[in-house]
This record gives sequence, C-alpha cells and structure tokens, in this order.
Amino acid sequence: MTFADTYAGLPEPAKSALGLVVAFCLATLIGAERQYRQRTAGLRTAVLVSVGASAFVDLGMRLTGAEGGTRTVAYVISGIGFLGAGVIMKEGMNVRGLNTAATLWCSAAVGAFAGADMPLEALFVTATVLACNTALRPLVKLIDRLPIRESETEATYEVQVTTAPGASGPAQDLLIERLEAANYPVSAIEIEERGDEAVDVIATLTASAVEAHELDAVTAELERAPGIRHATWASRTTAD
Repeated sequence: MTFADTYAGLPEPAKSALGLVVAFCLATLIGAERQYRQRTAGLRTAVLVSVGASAFVDLGMRLTGAEGGTRTVAYVISGIGFLGAGVIMKEGMNVRGLNTAATLWCSAAVGAFAGADMPLEALFVTATVLACNTALRPLVKLIDRLPIRESETEATYEVQVTTAPGASGPAQDLLIERLEAANYPVSAIEIEERGDEAVDVIATLTASAVEAHELDAVTAELERAPGIRHATWASRTTAD
C-alpha cells in the first residue's frame, strides 16, 4: 500500500490534524530562516500564515468538496497579498520587504497544499522556497558585485540646472535645447523654487538608458552658459 493510499484511508478529522501538523512543521523551516536573518516577518508569522491557509482550505473541502477547496485557495491567495503588503516598506528611493512578502505568499502555498491533503507537494514547495532564500544568496551577491555600465541599466534620468529666480524661462529653453542636441529628448520639466535666491529647473529624460560621459558633457556645457549657476544629473533605478 502506497503513502497516498494510506493517507486517503484516514478519517477526515485525522486528515485535518495531519494537514495542520504538516503546515506547522514545514512553515517552521521557512520561518526559521527568516527569523535568523532578522526579517520583519519571521518564524511565528510564517507559521501562522501556513497553518491558517491549511485550516481554511481544509474547511472549504470539508464543506463542499474539491470545488470549495478551489474557491478557498483563490481567497487565500488574494488575502495573503494584502498581508504581504504590510511588510513592504518604502524608505526614500529604497523598497524593503519584498522578499519577505513573497516568502509569506509561499508559506501560504505550503499550507494550502497541506490543507488539500497533499503533504508531499507541500514538502516540495518548502524545499524550493528554502533553496530560493539560501542557495541563491551567493549568486545574488556575485551579481551585485559585477560592474555595470550606465547604458545597460533601466532608470529614470534627471538633469538639473540652478539659476536666478527671474531667469528660469531662458534656462529651461537652454536645458531642453542642449539635451535634444545630445539626442536625449525631455519628457517633463519641473521648476522648484529655493527661496528668493535660486530656482532649480529639472528635466526628466525620455531615455531609460544613457551614456554617462554624454550627460557629463551636457552639464559641463550648461554650467558655462550665462545665468546658469550649477548643473548636474542624477538617476534612480526603475522598479520592475
């Protein structure tokens, strides 16, 4: 007799209990890794998500069979999405917690498999999640250390010039003219006042990749223009 046959022959309360135990144990492995790395959502959160998913899926199957389990899984997926959003934090241009949110989502998948009487599949998902969070870390660090050219990144680029308050109009025209001459069309222009002494004219480029030396040449030329006090450019990575 196979494991599947033995599992199928268990009474329903025993299946429910076993599903919760499987969800608890496997999520403990996932959560322990998050707890060790001091992430926002650690051991208890991962276990609670997995056990909750298991309980709800099991309840749906007990009430209306496979169809009820399917509907419950759909609600679990969307519900965990809201929970995961709570661990994502934006600090300036940096976003933290995306990996932890994704791990919570996967913990729910483990619980859903356990609640749907698929303990082996739950084990496979757990092994894959642990591999993603541990085995891939050296590869991520290696890629992060590799040098990359500005032209190979996708980002939002801004060129800024500082001028006197009454000279923002000519500065704006000059900025657009020099950028377009360098084949960098402008998608938006913003003017920011800095008190009564200076005004910043900021041009956002249409291009998502640039040659750094070309923008350096443009800003150097702008700084030599009459009325321009300072010129610089900056980039921020575009989130996929």
